[in-house]
Amino acid sequence: MNKKELAGVEAANHVKDGMKVGLGTGSTVYYTIVELGRRVAAGLHIVGIPTSAATEALAKELHIPLTTFQECPRLDLTIDGADAVTPDFQLIKGGGGALLREKLVAAASDQLLIVVDDGKLYDSFAKLSIPIEVVPFAWETTAQRIANVGGKWTLRERDGAPFVTDNHNYILDTVFDSVADPGRLQDVLKAITGVVETGLFVNMAHAVIVGRADGVETLSRADSP
Repeated sequence: MNKKELAGVEAANHVKDGMKVGLGTGSTVYYTIVELGRRVAAGLHIVGIPTSAATEALAKELHIPLTTFQECPRLDLTIDGADAVTPDFQLIKGGGGALLREKLVAAASDQLLIVVDDGKLYDSFAKLSIPIEVVPFAWETTAQRIANVGGKWTLRERDGAPFVTDNHNYILDTVFDSVADPGRLQDVLKAITGVVETGLFVNMAHAVIVGRADGVETLSRADSP
């Protein structure tokens, strides 16, 4: 197994019979979902809520039963990936464009379990790309307001046109020279008119499973300094 697969499969061990599970989006949690599909076929009883249209399609293909927040307003566990993780469990997510749904699902979960390979571990978010989801209407003015607080943004594109999220919004991939306080930056960005959500997931992760060349390591917030 590669590092991503090691972490993804290990995460499936945290899913118990009868659980309501948030199904994340990305190349590492993909392996979790595939493993859950295998276990469902073998008799595991769970229901899931996907964080993206792509994950929904994969879950259906694997015959993982899905539910909705109307039927199930609270989840036991969400398993998702991340683009960057700091030692104090702060996250950047949204490289796949699903950050809004990912945050909504995570916020409705008793626990958020993150799966990454060791290349996603960083000391800080300075000079890392932080996705910011914005309303398409007047996005240029929103981008200027982001620039006014120090963000160097790039409009995410696909095939020569603006990338459109599952929620019909745009994404500005934004770099800040310094991110001393991710929580403070999140508050500043969310206060900007036109910003829907950011890829900063502050104080949301309960544990991180890290795939390494020699195996997997599980880091728990309870064990952190």
